Amino acid sequence: MKTKDLVFMALLVGLGAILHLAVPGIYLGMKPDFSLIMLFIGILLFPEKKHVLLLSLATGIISGMTTNFPNGFFPNFFEKPITGFIYFGLFLLLKKKRTPLVNGILTAAGTIVSGFVFLSLALLLVGLPGPFAALFTSVVLPTAAFNTAAVLIIEPLVRTVGKRSNLITLAD
Repeated sequence: MKTKDLVFMALLVGLGAILHLAVPGIYLGMKPDFSLIMLFIGILLFPEKKHVLLLSLATGIISGMTTNFPNGFFPNFFEKPITGFIYFGLFLLLKKKRTPLVNGILTAAGTIVSGFVFLSLALLLVGLPGPFAALFTSVVLPTAAFNTAAVLIIEPLVRTVGKRSNLITLAD
């Protein structure tokens, strides 16, 4: 792993944490999961297993420490690597068809997987503050829509900044 890759990935994780803490809840208390958005962008920019593992673990720890969900550290910590590798697998399946639309579809699918895994783990480990189906439809699905739009806007900006600063070199 190159040092500049580690620096850029750390910047993504840190930016995700700052945005996660700074942005208030916008819909029924739902906060956009900027940590998840930055995890997905990191995977799009650095699609290697070792990078996915590092990004997922760092994001899981930071998300767990900054969550508003009661006792949400462990569900976040375990959910991010699961989500990261599922997203990475989907990315590899669709690698030849990379377009902004495909990135949006990947993000929507990844967010839905993330929400399902998080709620399932929370249900098993700490309990839920409401019915699973109600939380899924009222929080996860709107978050998936928001995350999809955010990745479509933020990813090209992050890619451009990374290229201009010589922190990332991409063949595509």
